[in-house]
Amino acid sequence: MAIGSYDRQALEYVNGRPQYPPQLFSFIAKHSPHRRLAWDVGTGSGQAALALSEMFERVIATDVSEQQISYAPRRPNITYAVTARAMSLQELESTVGEEGSVDLVTVAQALHWLDLDTFYGHVKHVLRKPGGVFAAWCYREPVVNPSVDCVFEEVFRASVAFWDPPRKMVDEGYATVCFPFRSVVQEGSEEGASTTAPIKFWAKKEMGLEPYLNYMRSWHAYQKAKATGVDLLDEQTVARFKDAWAESENDVKTVSFPVFLRIGVV
Repeated sequence: MAIGSYDRQALEYVNGRPQYPPQLFSFIAKHSPHRRLAWDVGTGSGQAALALSEMFERVIATDVSEQQISYAPRRPNITYAVTARAMSLQELESTVGEEGSVDLVTVAQALHWLDLDTFYGHVKHVLRKPGGVFAAWCYREPVVNPSVDCVFEEVFRASVAFWDPPRKMVDEGYATVCFPFRSVVQEGSEEGASTTAPIKFWAKKEMGLEPYLNYMRSWHAYQKAKATGVDLLDEQTVARFKDAWAESENDVKTVSFPVFLRIGVV
């Protein structure tokens, strides 16, 4: 759910963020027995909504940021809606659907921004019973190669003081987030394995140096630091990235983001 400074860096967010892997959506769809209506919460620029529209008859995609939604792809079976940060049940039903009408609720890289007590109440209200599915995922710091990753780690450590407290949930891969649903266990897990362990995927994006730097510029923490006069990507740091990037600034590399999924049923 895009809030605050995400309005100001909406375009950088769209261009710099990874595409979620197809395997993630295939896994979610496999565990969704009904595929009439999906609600994508905090849709941002519509990445998840677009993928879901290939698998569900209808997708309702909501966000608090009109600017973020303006960059989202349009499809006949996707309905975008700008909502307040807190919706009443009446607003929920008029925007998303009546009680028990939604087959799947998804939250991509936004669960940590939500008031979970209120939000989970809304999720349980609209989800189909039985068979309704809830899925939330986040991604963490990218991996390129040892040289680039070394510089990145220094920048990330410097950014820690500027992240809002909810970021801790992302750092933990949503492993400790409140999750009042019956968790889906990944196939192949050993008997007795934790049902709360996030399921890991990898999102990959081909990026040159400038798009990679723009990914960092799209951070909430980067914008917050800059507002206080701290440039996390000053000339010296960018020069170090150029050296680490090696061949040339235009060289395209595979940037891999670890994705952590929590999925459960009501």
